[in-house]
Amino acid sequence: MTTPPDHLTVSSSARPFVLGTAGHVDHGKSTLVQALTGIDPDRLAEEKARAMTIDLGFAWLTLPSGREVSIVDVPGHERFIKNMLAGVGGIDAALLVIAADEGPMPQTDEHLAILDLLQVQHGLVVLTKADLVDDEWLDLVHEEVRERIASTALRDAPVVPVSAVTGAGLDGLRTAIDRVLDAVPPPLSAGRPRLPIDRVFTVAGFGTVVTGTLVGGELATGQELRLLPANQPVRVRGLQAHKTSVARVQPGSRVAANLGGVAVNEIRRGDVLAPAGGLAPSLRLDVRLALLPAAEVELTQNDAIDLFIGASELPARVTLLDRDRLAPGEAGLVQLRLSASVAVLKGDRFIVRRPSPSQTIGGGEVLDPAPVRHKRFRTEVITVLETLEQGSPAEILLQAVAAAPREVRALCDGQLGGLSDEAVMEALGTLIAEGDITVLGPERVGMPKPGSHVLATTAWDRLLAQGQAILAAFHAQQPLRRGLPREEFKHRLGIDPPRLFDDVLAAAGREGRFVDAGPVVRLAAFRIELPPERRALADRYLAALRAQPYQPPSPVDAGVDAETLGALVDLGEVVRVGEGVVYTPEIFQAIRDGVLALIQRDGSLTLAGFRDHFQTSRKYAQPTLEYLDQLRVTRRVGDSRIRGSAIGQTFD
Repeated sequence: MTTPPDHLTVSSSARPFVLGTAGHVDHGKSTLVQALTGIDPDRLAEEKARAMTIDLGFAWLTLPSGREVSIVDVPGHERFIKNMLAGVGGIDAALLVIAADEGPMPQTDEHLAILDLLQVQHGLVVLTKADLVDDEWLDLVHEEVRERIASTALRDAPVVPVSAVTGAGLDGLRTAIDRVLDAVPPPLSAGRPRLPIDRVFTVAGFGTVVTGTLVGGELATGQELRLLPANQPVRVRGLQAHKTSVARVQPGSRVAANLGGVAVNEIRRGDVLAPAGGLAPSLRLDVRLALLPAAEVELTQNDAIDLFIGASELPARVTLLDRDRLAPGEAGLVQLRLSASVAVLKGDRFIVRRPSPSQTIGGGEVLDPAPVRHKRFRTEVITVLETLEQGSPAEILLQAVAAAPREVRALCDGQLGGLSDEAVMEALGTLIAEGDITVLGPERVGMPKPGSHVLATTAWDRLLAQGQAILAAFHAQQPLRRGLPREEFKHRLGIDPPRLFDDVLAAAGREGRFVDAGPVVRLAAFRIELPPERRALADRYLAALRAQPYQPPSPVDAGVDAETLGALVDLGEVVRVGEGVVYTPEIFQAIRDGVLALIQRDGSLTLAGFRDHFQTSRKYAQPTLEYLDQLRVTRRVGDSRIRGSAIGQTFD
């Protein structure tokens, strides 16, 4: 690999395509690829010696339309079916290769079943070795092929006879490929690239190189990524497409990436490159699994299977969620328990095989790429998975926020039902407008910001009811306290992140339910009311405070208990500046104003100056000045006080 010049990029109009071969061994797949491209896809010495494809091979060509097309050539022998499965996951269209002199064979059927399970809906059937048969035989094979593909996603695929030896039909095949690719939709680009790795090797002078088919978004030279599932940080040092160095590659491209920060022996086929936070490796997958009608086994609880997804292969066991057994031709909801973590997304297709004897038995689609462990036959679990499978974006989004608040940015991480950011935000706007979702936090105009929390309105109503019940019980038990301490209320509600708790309080306050009163939370309608006997005691104490403004009697001396004093503080009828030192609000305001006036006149104020001015004692002067320091009305410098940073504020 070479370092690409900074200015070289792939034009956005140059849509890349990937074709994959499929078919029985010795039906001429590699020979056809070489005839089309001039590139021999068999790169291993053993492949050349045995004249048989063993592992994935790669080539590329330019079609008559000018399209650039990559080709993944797969082995056809049944012993190498696992290598075949590593290469067909990211293709746009298939070239199902059938030798005209033999017709469909066992691996033809298995490869066709795999393409169907992966929902490869575009492709061609190529009848190779057409020069070895007469027209009548060719017509018979053509008819048999049509019968074989009639019930598959390739039912409408053109059937093109060719000879890679004589070149007959190759130009027509290129034109036919162009026509098929006309119908292939553009790859989904959600700005979240991921590269399932199907090959890893070393290039002298450059180090570690991996290849794969890019999906989800663009990759660029210099980009910082993670190698999953190990979550190891790596850096893209260089990129190539068709052996040409580029600065950037689009989704749908075959890519070779030169990586820094990782050795070859730290990567295996099936690992995935993705930006940090884009994928969550998991040991479980919730899936819809369908068994082939021709499968020779049924699945029962805890059966072992081999899972093939992306470029990964790993053993797994099945938990049948909605039935006792899964018979051939049936589909069911299944949780796969994996032997090792895998990084995939909702909507990814997969294949399952019986471990022994090795045989493809089915496949399906990922519904939840990182689920919790489920118990079987739970109606609520089945309902959730059916919504993920069949629900509209709004239904999927509403389900995702039905149980607990979610950050908007967390909903746009690709994990939510495989929805794009645009689909999530459109559904969110609809649900907010219809009142099905509540935005937590202060009142906002327009769509919530990425850091905002949202919650299903039904769940929000339950949370409000829970909070109101907690506060009502507290007020009943402690009628003279202003409210429940914030941290205790947060703990009882079961809300951990501080910013989420702040948003909950703000939204509840907006609706007139709770009041965030600094260190405590109270019901909006709650007011402290002193019983008559305590009220009479409090009034006598307030009168005593006003009678001795600068040498106030202590609560203990006045017979005021701690509970009554706390209520007076919460009601704002007294200001407690220190242990045993209490003022009425108007007296404290006068002290504050007097202190600032003395500092204004003299530049500073000592404790003795305070004592002499207010004709009090050190017992009252010291705690009062320290309290003013806490309020930042004053600031201590040595033995004196100067004006503090809060001098523009008024006492409240």
